[in-house]
Amino acid sequence: MTSDEAGRLRGRRVLVTGAARGIGYAIAEAALEAGAAVAILDRDESALAEAAGALGEKGHGAVATAVADVSSYEALAAAKEELEGGFGIVDTLVNNAGIAYNAPGEEMSVAEWDRMIQINLSGVFYCTQLFAAPMLAAGRGAVVSIASMSGLIVNRPQPQAAYNVAKAGVIMLTKSLAAEWAPRGVRVNAVAPGYINTSLIQRFVGSDTMRDYWVGGTPLGRIGEPAEVAAAVVFLASDAASFVTGETLVADGGYSLW
Repeated sequence: MTSDEAGRLRGRRVLVTGAARGIGYAIAEAALEAGAAVAILDRDESALAEAAGALGEKGHGAVATAVADVSSYEALAAAKEELEGGFGIVDTLVNNAGIAYNAPGEEMSVAEWDRMIQINLSGVFYCTQLFAAPMLAAGRGAVVSIASMSGLIVNRPQPQAAYNVAKAGVIMLTKSLAAEWAPRGVRVNAVAPGYINTSLIQRFVGSDTMRDYWVGGTPLGRIGEPAEVAAAVVFLASDAASFVTGETLVADGGYSLW
């Protein structure tokens, strides 16, 4: 196998969660371009259909869809059954679905805390447990979860303890499952993005926060693009990373160096 072939996903069946927009959409597109059959899952049915249509219009072929909220184990189990009946058994899972909001620790409500942990951490576990089961039975597969540099550092200036804790949990979950499943042929890795140009931060463009902290705090002097995160995901999912498991690839433009 050549190095170019090793970096592709030809013959794979890839599921990307939270793929209706942003980083998830970019990952789905990159996986298609790498030769995979792709299914996308999101809780927003209309946005999901729009994303699938847009990917098809770009000449990537049909994309399977499944509607589910990753915070619901029951909804995910139903989505898995539906996908296996039409799309087939997933052999590569990308856990991308997540939310982000800021609140001071002394003011954050219990409901806000619980929602953050439920979607950003428990949802990753739910998806991984469900969709990795056939991989473990087959003795092969790959899981890549989207963590964050916020799982490694405390960002400035925004207060976001719950988000940081959830993403740190994703990193340790990645290590733990990688250690458990390596003997059974399933690799588990993560990508930890820095500030990426998605709708979540578009409202901050031109602000002092972006200039002084986010861009100003990044050695490369800019925020990243979704396609740059997607490229890291494809690498970790592919045979080019066949000897890599339990790792978190940080794609933050150097932000966490300082």
